[in-house]
Amino acid sequence: MAVAQKERSAKTAARRKTRGEEEIRLHCMTGTRQALAELMAWSGIEEQGEAITLMIHRLHELGPQKCLPMLDPPRHEYVIPENVSRKLELAYKREELRIGLDE
Repeated sequence: MAVAQKERSAKTAARRKTRGEEEIRLHCMTGTRQALAELMAWSGIEEQGEAITLMIHRLHELGPQKCLPMLDPPRHEYVIPENVSRKLELAYKREELRIGLDE
């Protein structure tokens, strides 16, 4: 007789608990999904979980000195355009005058 779905689920849950297995969820944008798909294709890996697990372990093997540059996210630098800078400067000067007249 076949085992009921609830029994299979309970057995699987118990096995995962004894192994210390924990689910990690990953929500990502299209670009990240595409990058993962390319990495999987390059290496011939078919399961996302396997690819992510291998990447985590390989980064960890590199140690802190070698892996930190790969985990340092690129930061966007915003440069204020000259015309905006001039307008802000004028607004600051007007505010200084207004505050000076109020006193």
